[in-house]
Amino acid sequence: MNTTALELIQSTFPDLPCTASLDAVVLTVQPEQLETTLSRLKNDPELQFGLLVDVTAVDYLTYPVAQEARFAVVHTLRNWEKNQVVQVRTPVADPAIGVPTATHLWDSANWGERETFDQYGINFQGHPDLRRILNHWQFEGHPLRKDYPIEQGQVCYETDSLEKEIKARLQAKGVDQTTMQDINTEIMFLNLGPSHPATHGAIRILTALDGETILANVNEIGYLHRGFEKTAENRTYNQIVPLTDRLNYCSSMINNIAFVKAVESWLGVEITDRCKFMRVILTEFYRVQDHLVCLAANLLDMGGLTNYWYLYNQKEASYDFISRLTGARLTSSFTRVGGMYRDFYEGWEADMEQQLRDIEKGVGDSLKLVLKNRIVHDRSQGVCVMSPEKALSFGFTGPCLRASGVPFDLRKDNPYYHYDAFDFTVPVGSRGDVYDRIFIRFEEIAQSISIVRQAMKMIPKGPVNVDNSQVSLPAKSEVYSNIEGLANHFKLVFEGVRTPVGEWYDSFEAANGELGFYFVSDGSGRPYKCKVRPPCFYMMGGFHEMVEGSMIADAIINLGSINIIGGELDR
Repeated sequence: MNTTALELIQSTFPDLPCTASLDAVVLTVQPEQLETTLSRLKNDPELQFGLLVDVTAVDYLTYPVAQEARFAVVHTLRNWEKNQVVQVRTPVADPAIGVPTATHLWDSANWGERETFDQYGINFQGHPDLRRILNHWQFEGHPLRKDYPIEQGQVCYETDSLEKEIKARLQAKGVDQTTMQDINTEIMFLNLGPSHPATHGAIRILTALDGETILANVNEIGYLHRGFEKTAENRTYNQIVPLTDRLNYCSSMINNIAFVKAVESWLGVEITDRCKFMRVILTEFYRVQDHLVCLAANLLDMGGLTNYWYLYNQKEASYDFISRLTGARLTSSFTRVGGMYRDFYEGWEADMEQQLRDIEKGVGDSLKLVLKNRIVHDRSQGVCVMSPEKALSFGFTGPCLRASGVPFDLRKDNPYYHYDAFDFTVPVGSRGDVYDRIFIRFEEIAQSISIVRQAMKMIPKGPVNVDNSQVSLPAKSEVYSNIEGLANHFKLVFEGVRTPVGEWYDSFEAANGELGFYFVSDGSGRPYKCKVRPPCFYMMGGFHEMVEGSMIADAIINLGSINIIGGELDR
């Protein structure tokens, strides 16, 4: 726990209940105190919690520990410069009344509050556009409430034109109703997606155009919504691992590792050193894979087909190696709470080095085509700029935040798994345009390859799973030879790893940025609540800020540069 942050928050808010949970300070406030508390946390020069990481809620209807109210809204804030996290918890007695909005403090609150309203039915007073975001607008009820009948099917068939929302955006940009109806202005409404190939069937971008210039933009998501968080409530912690594979399927292993790390943090389990190095190697190798896909698709959107083959061919070639390493190609489910599914195979180091050399060659070939290419420069420099202030306000993290000039990286600022022992730099952009977002990823590939090579030299021998019968499955020899081992195996499989009662948040530097998991545990082997903080979600919430005033073609390459992954965006 960051004791400095706890002391600071306690001294600043002496009359409010304040506790510690892992690395976070938890502050409990009443709805009438929420607005002033959030404002002070953000604007006080001693505090400066300028990044709203996430907004969610908890329904305590069936929770075994008595609570002040059935619902609570939770705001997770971060002071990225001092590596401090605070969670502001607000009891909500009446969801129809709800709590005040924070949209005037952070732009990211817009989508965060909409999701909380959609899933829990909690009102945010003063929100400018409080409507559903993941579920269809015809959907009845709020699925993350504990009394929602999950077996009840619903048929939602009518489309939502978003006409009201796009006209509101136009008015906000100074285009009034008279101008919209004036034939001389030639304002045209155009859908980009979800059928457009560049949106991958997962996003609807509705634009208002003057010629080819985007005057206003609103987005509709939820086309891939799988109900991850509701499903997780009915699975043991290890059974959730395969669900995390499907979040960002371009770097599935990172999701596996981030999830089990969050569970292990609350359990107080210290995994073995060999397991830590295995996870670092896999994380950085999959970060490279994710960036290869992003860059290949982004340059293809510009018309650079040859780059696609130079980059994606290496990604495709890696699948055979990954299948030997983990047992599967795309979604491997390779981690377990307390360790890994198995150790690496004999001779994996030579195969890994060959993959890294092939990737370096493909990246080098691609850079020869784009590094001094005037077309690439003209299409990407100064296009869809995101200032550092706006990037932070919209909740950007990862390469897109660093492209805007903010040097925040959890591997450096809150190191885990011996990241402080590796020699690597965090590339930072200067303008926050498409160009910076592209070349930040090129540089991160080089840095990740360097980390993998360092970890390969440092990885120790030893077990990959902790020696703890409450967490890890016993050896098969024990299961087959004595009743205690058999009983232990069955209890862990059917009942799951039991976590202490409580709530916690844990984060991880994924390929797209901060991947966070917020849990509520009732003491069983299944999470009472599991909330994913996906990097993509908040970056898509700032998409309109980047594209309004740009051209249609700019919007397409900008979408590729922020690397939206549907499974992570919608969950």
